[in-house]
Amino acid sequence: MTSAATKWQEWAGFALGLWLAVSPWLAGYSDNEAATANAAVLGLALALGSHFEVSLDDSSAEWLNLAAGAWLAAAPFVLGFSGSLVATANAIAVGTGVMALAVSALSLDKQIGKWWEKRLADH
Repeated sequence: MTSAATKWQEWAGFALGLWLAVSPWLAGYSDNEAATANAAVLGLALALGSHFEVSLDDSSAEWLNLAAGAWLAAAPFVLGFSGSLVATANAIAVGTGVMALAVSALSLDKQIGKWWEKRLADH
């Protein structure tokens, strides 16, 4: 279920996923196997996930996007390609963008908003 307010986030996520999938070749780090595999697989998953968001409701997909963005930001250090400046900067930038889009979309979820307001009121 997609609302008009989150449509732009889906298109932006789709664009980020496509960029990530082709970035090893366009940005010149395709010789790094770990960075290339991570970018190609996760990029295609993000693009397809944004395009075919039919099997999950909005908040579930956004939580997955949040996790994917966090993984992207950590991947250079976990997979050992942090020595490649371009690959590392790309992974962190795209990961941060994906997380920002997910947080933005989640902020529009009324159920999460009610839960958050209740937690703030309890403290």
